Amino acid sequence: MKTILVATDFSSSASNAAEYAAKMALAINADILLLHVYQIPVSYSEIPVPLDIDEIRKDAEKYIGELKTNLLSKANGKIKIDTEVRMGVFFPHELKVVCGYINPYAVVMGSQGKTVAERLLFGSNTVFAMKYLTCPLITIPLITKYSSIKKIGLACEFDTVVDSSIIDEIKLFVNDFNAELHVINTSEPETTNKENSLEIKVMKQKMASLKPWYHFIKGKDADESIMSFAEKNKIDILFVLPKHHDIIDKLFHKSHSKQIILNSEIPVVALH
Repeated sequence: MKTILVATDFSSSASNAAEYAAKMALAINADILLLHVYQIPVSYSEIPVPLDIDEIRKDAEKYIGELKTNLLSKANGKIKIDTEVRMGVFFPHELKVVCGYINPYAVVMGSQGKTVAERLLFGSNTVFAMKYLTCPLITIPLITKYSSIKKIGLACEFDTVVDSSIIDEIKLFVNDFNAELHVINTSEPETTNKENSLEIKVMKQKMASLKPWYHFIKGKDADESIMSFAEKNKIDILFVLPKHHDIIDKLFHKSHSKQIILNSEIPVVALH
């Protein structure tokens, strides 16, 4: 049975991501595991502050229970939802541990929070997880609601998408959602004959069973060109390859004005 792991900090962004994941689970007959990881607060005051760890856990279990009840109600009880509350460091440790023993179909997280603190803390967790988590990670924008997944975009350089495990993951999603696959490659305006390269011929051979559409997007800013194409062509979800594409790295630089993933209106999936 497929299991979608939903990481939550109980923010509005995380709750929206959980609702998206629940509808996604309904579409592919998957289970849901809601995960919350809490840390013991660190006090920098000279005066000791008493901490009730049991109370912190009790609150977390209450909130995750309420989230489960809400999701079950909206799904008319048609999905199975389990919950888990853990103490520790969310990423890299606890999230990786849970992924290790359930082998999730995908991990789903919100890509924005409702406050500045939430965006800095949960947002940074999302970015680091997208870069280093080995299982598929789907980030859901705050304003995005699930309707269906009929068009899947894959942003890539054709000489890197040759790993069989990555292609298997893409095939799984495309087939499970009975979706179209649109492979998007960017090149500089002066680049020519990209369509006839050896790399694209290899890509077409490996992806032949999916009957994908290939798009060669010209533009000086590759990331903006990809997102612009995705929005104009109503791509429902966009796959990126963090190890081969700088779309993730740019998120670590404050000068990158677009903040592509954290501010995108399209769900983004990181594949490794």
